[in-house]
Amino acid sequence: MNAAALPAPRRDSASARPLWVTIEGINGVGKTTAARAVAARLGERCLLLDEITDQASNTLTGWVISALAAQDPVCLRTGHPVTETLALLALKIREAELLAALPITPEVVIEDRGVDTVAVYQAAILCEQVADADPAHVARHILSTMSPWLPRPDATVLLTGDRQECIRRFADRIERTLAPPDVRVIEQADALYAGLAATEPGRYTVIDTAGRTAEAVADAIAAVVQDLAKQRGAYRAA
Repeated sequence: MNAAALPAPRRDSASARPLWVTIEGINGVGKTTAARAVAARLGERCLLLDEITDQASNTLTGWVISALAAQDPVCLRTGHPVTETLALLALKIREAELLAALPITPEVVIEDRGVDTVAVYQAAILCEQVADADPAHVARHILSTMSPWLPRPDATVLLTGDRQECIRRFADRIERTLAPPDVRVIEQADALYAGLAATEPGRYTVIDTAGRTAEAVADAIAAVVQDLAKQRGAYRAA
C-alpha cells in the first residue's frame, strides 16, 4: 500500500478517542526524526508518544528498559525472550492506559513505534532459538494476543528504505559496531514488516524514504494524518 491509498479510520467509538497514527520501521530509517517533525507541525492538538527506549530513565518505563538493555542495548536481549516480550507488551499497555487518564484528550496521537515493533523484533529474537519456527506466525500471534488489551491504531505508517544504509546510519548514531546477531534481528524485522504490510494493506501505509529528505518524509506522513482527520470528520458528520 502506498501513501496515496489510505486506510479508513476506525469507526468504533471514534469520537471518544484521538486519531492515533503509529510510525514504524527498522532502526535507522528516520522514523523518530519524522515522528517529531510531524508532531511539531501539528502543534498543541497533537501528543507525541516517544519510543519507549527514548523515555526518561527515572520512570518505570526507563527502569524496565535499562534492565532489558543491561546485556544487549541494541536489541534488549537478556536471554529470556518470553519474559522480555511480556515486559515490552506491558509497557505499551501501560502507555495507552496513561493516555486514557489524561484530563484533556489530544486530537491526534503520533506514536514513535507501537506494538508492531514488539511483535516483529521479538518474533525475530524468539525464533532464533527454534530452528523450524515461523517468525511471521509468531509476530501475528503476538499482535492477536494484544488485541483485547490494546486497540489497533487508526493508521500504521511503515517507513522503508535501503536496509544496509539504515543499519549503517543506526550504527553511526549509537557509535558502535553492531554484532552479527543484532544485524540479523534487524534484517528479520525488516522482512516481517514487509510481510505484515503485504498481508494487511488496509492497516498499513508504506512510505519509501529512499531518495527523500527528512522534510519530504515528514510531509508525506503529515498528508496521511490530514487525510485521515478529514475522513474521520466526515464519519462524525454522518
